[in-house]
Amino acid sequence: MRRKNVVPNALAALALIGAAGTASGQHLTAEDISVLAGVCANCHGPDGHSRGAIPGIAGKPYVAQLALLQAFKADSIPDTTVMNRLAKGYSDAELDALARHFSEIGK
Repeated sequence: MRRKNVVPNALAALALIGAAGTASGQHLTAEDISVLAGVCANCHGPDGHSRGAIPGIAGKPYVAQLALLQAFKADSIPDTTVMNRLAKGYSDAELDALARHFSEIGK
């Protein structure tokens, strides 16, 4: 079975999101969060429900998800594949919104 390399697609999506920009403190709309979450779906599956080796992120506690995303952004988790690079492309407000979004799925 041929494995699809999602890294180039995810990095391209992050570049587009970064080009749109979100000013610090700016309110993220539901549409903004939906676009951001779409990047996560490349690896973590639709709505954060992964069916493969990559962990699902739907319904995980908000605080735990935010802490993990911040750790990826700070590059303090060794041996990550791509999450450290992806997380650096998000503002703190965007990471917060993503953690909240995925934590609320299934509630």
